[in-house]
Formats: sequence, structure tokens, C-alpha cells
Amino acid sequence: MSSHTHNHHHDPQHIKNISNRLSKAIGHLESVKRMVEDDRDCSEILIQLSAVKSAINKCGNEILKEHISHCIVHAVEDGDDKAIVELNEAIDKFMKNS
Repeated sequence: MSSHTHNHHHDPQHIKNISNRLSKAIGHLESVKRMVEDDRDCSEILIQLSAVKSAINKCGNEILKEHISHCIVHAVEDGDDKAIVELNEAIDKFMKNS
């Protein structure tokens, strides 16, 4: 777990929005699991899995935007250069798995 020297607080509405998006993605993934268990058509399952991946990627994009516009701005203001390195590592991992 990383520890930054800057204050790391997010807007409660942003947290709620991301949490809601993730809850929807989880619900969608659970329905895909039921499709597999019900031996549904593979093509249908793949299409639904693609929708789940898209929803998760959109969450990641929103988190990334928030991180850059708030956390990174504050980190730079506080002289926390480590935050930029960690951001680049996180982007690399996120993009690798997209």
C-alpha cells in the first residue's frame, strides 16, 4: 500500500457514483455467472462479459480522471514526486489489463 505525503480525500459524491457503477457491474457479472450455470449460448455470454469489462473500464477511467485532477494536483503542490511515479505504474497496470 502506498503512502502519500499529501492529503488523500475524495468527494463523497464521486465515491458514491463509483460505488454505484461498481455495484451495477457486480450485478451484471453475477447474471453472467448465472448464464454460464444455466448453460446459455457462449456467444451471448461473451457479449455480456464484454459489457462487464466495459463497465469496469469506465469505472477505472473515472477513477483515473479524479486521481489526476485532484490527488496528483495536490501531490505536485505538496512536492510529492513519488505520486507521479505511482500514477505511471498504476496506468501501466490498468492499461495492460484493459
